[in-house]
Amino acid sequence: MKITYCILGTFNSGGMERVLTNKANYLVNKGYEVNVVTTDQKGRKPFYALDPRIKTYDLGINYTDDLDRGILKRGAIYLKKQHLHQKKLAELLHTLKSDITISMFDNDASFITKINDGSKKVLEIHFSRFKRLQYGRSGLLGFIDKFRNKQDLRTVARFAKFVVLTHEDKGYWGDLPNIQVIPNANSFKRMGRAPLENKRVIAIGRLDYQKRFEDLIEAWIKVKETEPEWVLDIFGKGPLKTTLEEQIAQLNLTDVVRINEPVNNIQEEYLGSAMLALTSRYEGLPMALLEAQSCGLPMVAYACKCGPKDIIKNGENGFLVPEGDIGRIADNLLTLIADPELRSEMGGNAYLSSARYDEEAIMEQWESMFSDITKI
Repeated sequence: MKITYCILGTFNSGGMERVLTNKANYLVNKGYEVNVVTTDQKGRKPFYALDPRIKTYDLGINYTDDLDRGILKRGAIYLKKQHLHQKKLAELLHTLKSDITISMFDNDASFITKINDGSKKVLEIHFSRFKRLQYGRSGLLGFIDKFRNKQDLRTVARFAKFVVLTHEDKGYWGDLPNIQVIPNANSFKRMGRAPLENKRVIAIGRLDYQKRFEDLIEAWIKVKETEPEWVLDIFGKGPLKTTLEEQIAQLNLTDVVRINEPVNNIQEEYLGSAMLALTSRYEGLPMALLEAQSCGLPMVAYACKCGPKDIIKNGENGFLVPEGDIGRIADNLLTLIADPELRSEMGGNAYLSSARYDEEAIMEQWESMFSDITKI
């Protein structure tokens, strides 16, 4: 069977790129032919290593070149690029003759089902139903967000299968006949639990509006007052790096809060930490939580849409905190810092619960779905 994935690019260090890489590598090792089609790769290497048997194609649309333009100019350019994108993708898909083409809910989602290349079309979303609204934008941009949010329901209905990551999100989309829940798998094999002895809290993610690291940094004021030997290590890159570094300096936290570049051996960083913190505004199914629990880390996270409530059982393998409650984030971190036995108990529960996200179990669901839709 031949599978083709469509995504903006594989050069980022984000969770979606990691998930795609893991699935593509798994499938090619099972004998599938796998292609990855990008629009904005620009010759950059994938951040996560793709198996050399996977064929990659970049269409050179480069949507991200226009992000700094005014909204009207950007809109006009976007429409032109959409036309070019559809033309180039159609030509490629007719050549590839795949059995299944999977859109990662990016710029191709609105038109890919119109391409009659013989492949079954699957849509895979890595955010929640309300992602577009969670930017909180007003004015023209806010109107566009609301309009596109309504259009999403029409878009997803046109696919043979629409895959969401959580049962919570499935509920938000409603009773769609083509919807199916398949969560992300653990990113790596479980190699045993972290000892939880290092005085370090880890946080992972792109340095942008979504991840809301400014709340976690602010919470660290209280942590430092009580536990000055503990440090916060944030791993990520993004447009808010300078802003976050300035916040750290202004709050006199430079000795205990560090922003680090993404690393490929992130499992070692988890194993060298005592817990994970997540303060996102929204998620799909955060890889950071899956990765942390597979290393036996207790977790402290905002109960945002979607994912944390699927993974964390409050008080058992971590703490769920109402969104925006910075004080509660700090208090729960301090609770775990002050109580090594509780930290160990929650870490053990996290490690055990990670088994339901093992790669083989998750990929069996994908393979079963592939088999079912190709028989239709």
